[in-house]
Amino acid sequence: MTFDYDLFVIGAGSGGVRAARMSASYGAKVAVAEEYRVGGTCVIRGCVPKKLFVYASHFAEDFEDAAGFGWTVADAKFDWPTLVKNKDAEIDRLNGIYIKNLEAAGVEILEGRATLRDTHTVSLNGRDITAKYILIAVGATPFMPQIDGIEHAISSNEAFHIEALPKQIIVVGGGYIAVEFTGIFNGLGVDTTLVYRGPQILRGFDDEVRAHLAAEMTAKGVCLKTESDIASIAKTATGYTVTYNDGITQDTGLVMYATGRVPMTDGLGLEAAGVETGPRGEVKVDARSKTNIDNIYAVGDVTERAQLTPVAIREGAAFAETVFNDTPTQVDHSIIPTAVFSQPPIGTVGLGEEAARAAGHDINVYATSFRPMKGTLSGNPEKTLMKLIVDKADDKVLGLHIVGPDSGEMIQAFGVAVTMGATKAQFDATIAVHPTAAEELVTFKQPRGA
Repeated sequence: MTFDYDLFVIGAGSGGVRAARMSASYGAKVAVAEEYRVGGTCVIRGCVPKKLFVYASHFAEDFEDAAGFGWTVADAKFDWPTLVKNKDAEIDRLNGIYIKNLEAAGVEILEGRATLRDTHTVSLNGRDITAKYILIAVGATPFMPQIDGIEHAISSNEAFHIEALPKQIIVVGGGYIAVEFTGIFNGLGVDTTLVYRGPQILRGFDDEVRAHLAAEMTAKGVCLKTESDIASIAKTATGYTVTYNDGITQDTGLVMYATGRVPMTDGLGLEAAGVETGPRGEVKVDARSKTNIDNIYAVGDVTERAQLTPVAIREGAAFAETVFNDTPTQVDHSIIPTAVFSQPPIGTVGLGEEAARAAGHDINVYATSFRPMKGTLSGNPEKTLMKLIVDKADDKVLGLHIVGPDSGEMIQAFGVAVTMGATKAQFDATIAVHPTAAEELVTFKQPRGA
């Protein structure tokens, strides 16, 4: 059978773009369909603009710190429209680069949402297109609960485009997106409340890390309401009134939900092609991203293996190697270095203390909390937490966790060591870089409780 394309990619996010470019470099004729903008969640409405906002929100604290070092910052003012305008310009630039790179690789970009008609056919703008292989890379979208007045709330998608900063905001959720936006709004001077239905934010992270961050966020002025949820939202003359499940009400200028993301598979036509999905609509795949249909694959957030951009990129590359370069490749999802750009930020790789014990490891825990050197002159009371989880049996570092400035940068480097299976003895044998915060991780002497 003759096909229009060797590969048709549905979705031009990080995973789809990497798969398309690499597959084309191996000689495949490739098309990618995108209904919004090339670049996906990360570039357009996720990681990149969010971190730009994090930078912006941290300057107020930086200005305060400067005084201890002899600087006087007079009449500092913040203008939200300027930040949004400059952010949009940068996103436009990146969007253009993604388009240019795809075109340079010989990939054809088609605008619109493609849907599956059968195992080898997609429909796009009323036209049927055939492909030998189909890759689903449509990503995920914010989940909005069905409560009374939910139409008054925004998600993280809209948070990047609000016309003016509110005086107060309620952020609902306990994951990294909720935590990061809470820090952004709080840092920009908004009276910020974070509402989470669980007992502590960042479920799945090391418990000590979670508690440390929660304490620091509270110290920075965030109102943290755990074991709480919103029952309804009502519009008022000056903003909104939320009613909690316990009947208590609170007035606010804006409500933002960050309660998880769900795969964008509704209406994609997966049933027509016989592609199996899970209970949340996620596409089921094997270790090499293949669905139950031999020629249809899926990568990235739509599979819900790990909703992280670098993982999607790695999965897209592995797909191209497997299918078009005759090099069967699968991604190891067991160790994923991760950063949460909260305030203070988190860097983590490997197992947390509770997860290590639950997995049956007999462990030593090394941990320290201290005020960084910069804080000694600035007067900033924020504390850094550093923690190692070590297997007693073989001295292997099972997990490494940092809460503090530059933790995202540090975890990238330490992630290499943990991924390679480094031992505590090898950490100890590494000469410390002084004076740095990171040196604490190679100078731990006694485990906790020893």
